[in-house]
Amino acid sequence: MAESTTQRRPLTGWDKPELDLSNAQWQSGSKGLGDVQIAFVEGFVAMRNSGRPESPSLIFTPAEWGAFMSGAREGDFDLT
Repeated sequence: MAESTTQRRPLTGWDKPELDLSNAQWQSGSKGLGDVQIAFVEGFVAMRNSGRPESPSLIFTPAEWGAFMSGAREGDFDLT
């Protein structure tokens, strides 16, 4: 079987930088009760699965984070 290399191309309309999260100060998103951690890096909010920190993180602008949290408070998302 031949090996192949796949290059990731930015998504159309993706206007977020590649953030260096290696020194991010991760905080529990639920007072230590859940699996989500968040960090504030260079004006963006990063969110990751604390059980798999090597997995890709989601990156939000402040406006996107506000909309996400508003939806979560209204029950649009199951964060458990």
